[in-house]
Amino acid sequence: MPRIRFLFAIIGAVCGGAAGMVASAATAPLTMAEVLAAAKPDDWHALDPENTLILEFARGRVVIELAPAFAPRHVANIKALVREKYFDGLAFLRVQDNYVAQWGDPNADARAGEAAVPRPIRHAARTLKAEFTVPLRADLPFVPLPDRDGYAPQTGFSGDFPAARDPKSRTAWLTHCYGTVGVGRDEDADSGGGTELYAVIGASPRWLDRNITVVGRVVQGMELLSSLPRGNGPLGFYEKAEQRVPIERIRLAADLPPEQRIPLEVLRTDSAAFAALIEARRNRREAWYKVPAGYIDVCSVPIPVRPVATGK
Repeated sequence: MPRIRFLFAIIGAVCGGAAGMVASAATAPLTMAEVLAAAKPDDWHALDPENTLILEFARGRVVIELAPAFAPRHVANIKALVREKYFDGLAFLRVQDNYVAQWGDPNADARAGEAAVPRPIRHAARTLKAEFTVPLRADLPFVPLPDRDGYAPQTGFSGDFPAARDPKSRTAWLTHCYGTVGVGRDEDADSGGGTELYAVIGASPRWLDRNITVVGRVVQGMELLSSLPRGNGPLGFYEKAEQRVPIERIRLAADLPPEQRIPLEVLRTDSAAFAALIEARRNRREAWYKVPAGYIDVCSVPIPVRPVATGK
């Protein structure tokens, strides 16, 4: 079955009556802007406050959506750390160009300077067993891309996240794309727990897939992270304490008064609108493009996020 028909068949089965929008896209291709303009209110869903972190620092606020379906123990531990205010007053320790921005306790990482006594933890664990993959389950959604991938047998989207899976090993995992948030660790696979986190700020380092526990992705504020001053030490660590960028606080959106939250909604990856968006990005229709690629990888498909409309 041709790639485009394959994609349309999948989305038609998922979306039922909404498949008409996809069919029309085959005869009258749309740009991404046109796809989003035509998207219906039901094509969007609000972020879950129980799985949304808001990181605040001098530059502004960064919103992170957590992925408990792929890393349940780590997500629960990170939420416990946030609720005991573990991250308040810590810092960005490492900003490596075209790679990651990493934050945590400088006294817990010898690479960030002279090691001292790490910040105490009261209600959370410092390390956990790695959650690099999860078993394939019937209740784990997956919308596949029609194109082949070099790092996984299948790639696509699971809920709000770019993902991959291997039918032979019956496993699935989240992929390292721009904005991915993962758990820093040492050489031991089980040496991380969420006390040290990073966000990908450069080209997608897919070789990290299945080697680090991925806990979510940045949905707003990436420009604040990607423009942080680069560290000039090994691996992008800041060599002097005064170079570190302090974190004011991290809070779970559910723990904030409604007026302090950042209400956002995400385009559903199981919607006809998202299927049309994939095709628009695989074959760019804007006048500037002269040769449509006819191919896209999982990290090149944006998952649109927008403020919740007033009155919703």
